[in-house]
Amino acid sequence: MGRRRDVRFVSSGVKLPCASASAPSPPPSRAPAPAPALLTAALPFAHIGRAIDSAARRLGACLPGVPVARADQAPPGPPPPARRHGKDAGGGDEERVLISEVAVRGKDGEPLERPELEAAAAGALRACRPNAALTVREVQEDVHRVVESGLFRSCMPVAVDTRDGIRLVFEVEPNQDFHGLVCEGANMLPSKFLEDAFRDRHGKIINIRHLDRVIKSVNGWYQERGLTGLVSYAEILSGGILRLQVSEAEVNNINIRFLDRKTGEPTVGKTQPETILRQLTTKKGQAYNTAQVKRDVETILTMGIMEDVTIIPQPVGDSNKVDLVMNLVERPSGGFSAGGGISSGITNGPLSGLIGSFAYSHRNVFGRNKKLNLSLERGQIDSIFRLNFTDPWIDGDNKRTSRTVMVQNSRTPGTLVHGGDHPDHGPITIGRVTAGLEYSRPFRPKWSGTLGLIFQHAGARDDKGNPIIRDFYNSQLTASGNAYDDTLLGKFESIYTDSGDHSSTMFVFNVEQGLPVLPEWLSFNRVTARLRQGYEIGPARLLLSASGGHVEGNFPPHEAFAIGGTNSVRGYEEGAVGSGRSYAVGSGEVSCRMFGPLEGVVFGDYGSDLGSGPKVPGDPAGARGKPGSGYGYGVGVRVDSPLGPLRLEYAFNDKQARRFHFGVGYRN
Repeated sequence: MGRRRDVRFVSSGVKLPCASASAPSPPPSRAPAPAPALLTAALPFAHIGRAIDSAARRLGACLPGVPVARADQAPPGPPPPARRHGKDAGGGDEERVLISEVAVRGKDGEPLERPELEAAAAGALRACRPNAALTVREVQEDVHRVVESGLFRSCMPVAVDTRDGIRLVFEVEPNQDFHGLVCEGANMLPSKFLEDAFRDRHGKIINIRHLDRVIKSVNGWYQERGLTGLVSYAEILSGGILRLQVSEAEVNNINIRFLDRKTGEPTVGKTQPETILRQLTTKKGQAYNTAQVKRDVETILTMGIMEDVTIIPQPVGDSNKVDLVMNLVERPSGGFSAGGGISSGITNGPLSGLIGSFAYSHRNVFGRNKKLNLSLERGQIDSIFRLNFTDPWIDGDNKRTSRTVMVQNSRTPGTLVHGGDHPDHGPITIGRVTAGLEYSRPFRPKWSGTLGLIFQHAGARDDKGNPIIRDFYNSQLTASGNAYDDTLLGKFESIYTDSGDHSSTMFVFNVEQGLPVLPEWLSFNRVTARLRQGYEIGPARLLLSASGGHVEGNFPPHEAFAIGGTNSVRGYEEGAVGSGRSYAVGSGEVSCRMFGPLEGVVFGDYGSDLGSGPKVPGDPAGARGKPGSGYGYGVGVRVDSPLGPLRLEYAFNDKQARRFHFGVGYRN
């Protein structure tokens, strides 16, 4: 197979036919291998065992009794008795026979055409030497060595009585020269794999040891990829054709069975079977891949509607097919919940930022994994009402596109941008009514994208809930000059994550464009990006993060980028560093596990508005004397909790001010 023109592949399996037109056709495929759950391999070189068995029977006739062959010049009549030389040196009962000469010949008794084969057979002999006293067992062991060298189909010891003594001749039959390979049933194995394995073997004698290594490498290829497959049979056909039979386990049927979460007995499920089946990458007719099945189990669990998932393979009769039985335990579909949190927009103490929440959720609407969430959050200042309906996979779509419909009415503090008001002037809140539609889908490995259209009706209110258009510093609070700004936003977002670990790489790129469908609607463009990269350094973890953005066009000042606070530059109050059209924030922290779920953290942050604060309508940052840039550093602890990591941090800023920060979850 030294030349590419000698190799071609046909049929559903891998077939490398003989280069010669006279090469015989391989016999039809054998019956399929046993059930894949119990796949076993036949001997790839069964003739080795047959050769050794035949040689063992021949030895009984050759040694130590009457020889079975004579030299041509031997006189007629009954052969003389074999020359014997005492007992076995080990003290056994087996007699030893003195051998005067040892030779290697072909099956017909003539010298081999290839001297290197004769040398290989002679080199495999250990006990059989001229003028040595041998037992039948020692001769048999040398026969094993000759055949197991991999170059010979058979080896027969023949004792010839000559005038000089007993001559022991090993008659060997070399294997055929390699002229082609037929590999059947290898639907998953790349053809190049076998091409490379036999590329330099064409025209050379077939070496069973090399074949054994190839078979092991083929079996290893399947094992490394989690596939159930192996070489179940191998033989040498006439004409120097090698035939390999590969057995691959094939998925026959996928059956879904729901189990009661309390008793474990079969029950009727609420989820539609097609909702589960379309999540699977394992399909009927594919090769059974344990790694792929494991990923399918994880995919079903991430749907959020199953409490437990197991997939059990079951052999199908005597075929190489397997049925997959999927046992599913459903979670309760929905219910009410209550909780709490902390608003990041509150700057006058953590207690005033406490928020209570009440929610209803249904995670499996119509049994199709559609999500309905209705929530209400209420604090001393904050209030947010949300209604979300998400279809994680739109029916009839093959790209795993999801759709979310969202309606929200919120009232949040305006202190991030408009904080620091005069004591006689009450706080400003920002009221927003938002409705939108978003479509998301993965478009490359580890990449996902979102397109959306969102309408927003937003404006500022005083402490009594009345609309206002200017603050205490006479800075405008809306872009249009009206009590409310209306905006229709087109949104695009792309996210890259290489794993779910917080120490992994994450990149988020977001573009929002105001669409002035009506003349009074705002028109602006906002671009933001966030990057996070983690590194494991011995027992510690280094986490680097950076974010930045820019807004161009006519936008309300409460949409400016606020810098400073728990998720920005620690050591400062929320939004106290600056608020601008542009911003950049960088952070680095080193964390180390202390004991149990407790981690210790050392961190440093820096942020700047890049000189864009005065370009915000009304210059709210300049009116309040915000520096525009600053840094902070400090230490903290983190504790894992059902709500996510709880963070308590103590930070210093460049103004030598000190501040505690408390947060839930990782930094943005």
